[in-house]
Amino acid sequence: MKYLTLLTCLALNFHLLGQGCSDAGFCTMGAMKPDQNYSKRIDLKLRSVELSAYRGTTTLSPIIYVYTADVTIGVNDYNFFQVKVPYQMTTGNFGKTEGLSDISLAWTRQLVTNENYSISATLGAKIPSNDSDIDRPDGAFGSDGDFPMYQQVSLGSYDLVAGGSFITDEWLIATGVQVALTENKNDFRWGQWPEYPSIEYVEKYALANNLKRGTDIMLRVERNFRFTNFNFNVGVLPIYRITHDERLDFNTNERIKIDGTTGLAASVLIGGGYRFNVNNGVRVLFGRKLTQRKVNPDGLTRHAVQTISYIYRF
Repeated sequence: MKYLTLLTCLALNFHLLGQGCSDAGFCTMGAMKPDQNYSKRIDLKLRSVELSAYRGTTTLSPIIYVYTADVTIGVNDYNFFQVKVPYQMTTGNFGKTEGLSDISLAWTRQLVTNENYSISATLGAKIPSNDSDIDRPDGAFGSDGDFPMYQQVSLGSYDLVAGGSFITDEWLIATGVQVALTENKNDFRWGQWPEYPSIEYVEKYALANNLKRGTDIMLRVERNFRFTNFNFNVGVLPIYRITHDERLDFNTNERIKIDGTTGLAASVLIGGGYRFNVNNGVRVLFGRKLTQRKVNPDGLTRHAVQTISYIYRF
């Protein structure tokens, strides 16, 4: 138990930086989830309910809280289905927003399971809870208009997700791709906030009008150290956006590619967990940014992140 206490204190007090993969979600879907248990039993059916609390501070003023129910159901010996339902609350200088966030659905198939390793593949989707067009209250800092993406609770797009993992008793190597299939309907504009005290601050929020995010490719490499009831893991999580984000230029009514939205965003991760018994356990996870993209109109950049989870296995 003392190991869990130490990890929890680190998670709450360590100055962290991250790209916000937990918000986009595909880094924790199916075969790409962190801290997966490897079992030599071929007939293992994975069933669990995980309740997690996430806190993220951004590079601007918004602070983001996400509470997620993550349910995994083993269909048979080799297939399992996962659904994640998050509720998000955001507070910042512009005001407060809250609501159901994007739902994740994933189907995972165990392709190979033997005495030394397992290989799995995942196909999934992200379902938007809204169009990223939550309006601010009437009379708040000027005319009607949308909150910027940092204060939207949804990315506003349907996404396709695919990936796979290679797992041993000590190592987890996973890769995945996330493709935005549609654009959102966000219409945040700097000129809609004339009564805000600092126009310079307003203009720090990147425009994301009818944004269609670029394609992301992810690689997770994680080393696990497992004991009787306690486990500890360290890893790296690079995410490379291979295509530009695109948005509507409302001055010309034409779509444009946004400079600075491609490239690498990487973090180093540290986590740990404690199992009270066969059915119940807790987990903490945190990380530190190594690099990030220059421009992030999707509002996923995080200055600090901490997550704590309770897991019930049945």
